[in-house]
Amino acid sequence: MLSKSEITKILELLRSEAKAAVGGTEPMAIALAVAKATELLGCCPEKVVAKLSPKIIKNSVGVNVNGMDGAVGIPYAIALGACYGKPEAELDVLNHVTPDMLPAARKFIDERRYVLKQAHTFELIYVEIEATGGGHEAKVIIAKSPTHFMFLKADDKILLDERWDLAKEYNRTHESWLNMKMIYDFAVEVPIDQLQFLLDGARLNKEIAHMAFNGQYGLGLGKMMKGSFEERMVGQNTMPRMISYACAACDVRMSGARIKVFCNSGSGNQGIVGTLPLLIFAEETCVPESKLLRGLAMSMLTIIYIKHLLGNMSAHCSCVLASAGSACGLAYMLGGDYDAVVAAVKNNIASLTGMVCDGAKPSCALRISGAVNGAFQSAMMAIEGICVPSTDGIIEDSVDRSLDNIANIGRDAMLENDSMILRIITEKEGKEADN
Repeated sequence: MLSKSEITKILELLRSEAKAAVGGTEPMAIALAVAKATELLGCCPEKVVAKLSPKIIKNSVGVNVNGMDGAVGIPYAIALGACYGKPEAELDVLNHVTPDMLPAARKFIDERRYVLKQAHTFELIYVEIEATGGGHEAKVIIAKSPTHFMFLKADDKILLDERWDLAKEYNRTHESWLNMKMIYDFAVEVPIDQLQFLLDGARLNKEIAHMAFNGQYGLGLGKMMKGSFEERMVGQNTMPRMISYACAACDVRMSGARIKVFCNSGSGNQGIVGTLPLLIFAEETCVPESKLLRGLAMSMLTIIYIKHLLGNMSAHCSCVLASAGSACGLAYMLGGDYDAVVAAVKNNIASLTGMVCDGAKPSCALRISGAVNGAFQSAMMAIEGICVPSTDGIIEDSVDRSLDNIANIGRDAMLENDSMILRIITEKEGKEADN
């Protein structure tokens, strides 16, 4: 049984990491930095050199800039920022841009007026822009948050310099005080009224899924799965609905739409996987709201726990990692006790560990489809008394040590994979200017 102070501490952590946020901020940070450099130049740049952190690159490469079809990725963030950006509007730097303005941005890209490089920095959010034009030079650095200018220079005049505050090493958080038993105990002991915000967040994500069902967003996987042909093939029972709703919400998120999504640890897709499958399952099977709320707490806290073990520089796909949280929440909602919850997590780890992240993009919906399917399968196995044994691969008797093994793989062993993926992405983005 947890003490009152422990419950308060865990609740504060949950509230700080599980909350609604607008997506697509990384491309906007690029556009904002370029727009500011353009302002300092006094003219549209003739050349832009963009040095970006891995996080900025990955979360910008496949996303529609400002939610506009045909304006995908970093080249358009740079070009639109240079041609039309309003730096005083911060993250709304491109809100006034309309599709008829895209030809000028396309011309900027076709003329090879930008160069993309990976920045050698320990900052997660880092955008460095060097722009030249009209016989002048400008340099802008945004770091730490998408709107925080740390360096401004116009020709030889330094207007702002806070580079002393840049990180000297990666922040690899390890919340060693948290473990699966504490998460389970918290979820079943915390006063139920303290968890209502999780249900509100899950319903927000469901509303976003309905946007995809009624429109054209991202890959369109969620909407496709609700089509008449697909319904005849796979039906519309509980499992397909769980998958279609989660994929649909991801379709909207990955389209670059500037709307709020209920996130986990800053990730919209993690929040979607951690909430929507549980909400849809509860609605389909008449799970009591109190049971759903506690399942949501278990799911979201498990995702937070895994994310903290991994740190922010993991090369592992976060959609798949969130599947473990969804699995334990579903196992609890199916009537499972602590042993069943642990078994669900272990089953999930054995199933999905090792998938790399190659950036935020519409096809993340495919990953989410696998994540939801894996979560439900892992939970069902656990309820039937099936648990992957400790003789298998990275699974150990202790669920926490098993999660540590994932963390070591994703945080350390997969970094070379991450470097290769980033090199492929940056080279591909550079080739866009040559085509």
